[in-house]
Amino acid sequence: MSILKTLKLTAANRHVTLTPEQVLRGKLVSYLNEQKALAEAEIGGTAFSATKRVTRTNEAGEKVRVDAPRHVRKGWFTDAAGKMFFQIRYGSKPLELAKGMNAVEVEGLAGLPTVIASIIDAVQAGELDAQAKAAIASRKAQRKAKQPAA
Repeated sequence: MSILKTLKLTAANRHVTLTPEQVLRGKLVSYLNEQKALAEAEIGGTAFSATKRVTRTNEAGEKVRVDAPRHVRKGWFTDAAGKMFFQIRYGSKPLELAKGMNAVEVEGLAGLPTVIASIIDAVQAGELDAQAKAAIASRKAQRKAKQPAA
């Protein structure tokens, strides 16, 4: 008797398609999780290091994939009056959270992880989908304007 005949065989398709909204939410959530980790590291007084996968040539001349450190910009800032604000950025531009509002006021650095966790919940609930789509459309329009006509 064949070993394969003892197993339960089936035709399975592994391809899972994500909607554009799910992809966008995933990117925003990963950005926010990174900001939260950066804030927690700063509160704890430890160094935060993010990495990216890059291809480098080793001593033998072979191309290998390695982790390289990358810079992470803080999503928060303090104004001249001493108030702290947190902005969600898409590229180099802040995401508009409500009409004319692009930042969340935070009581202090200690309250920042809680605020970021609340924003993550809002992103996962789809509350920022329209603003993120508008930011993507704006960025695409800027790219088209920069491309020379053929």
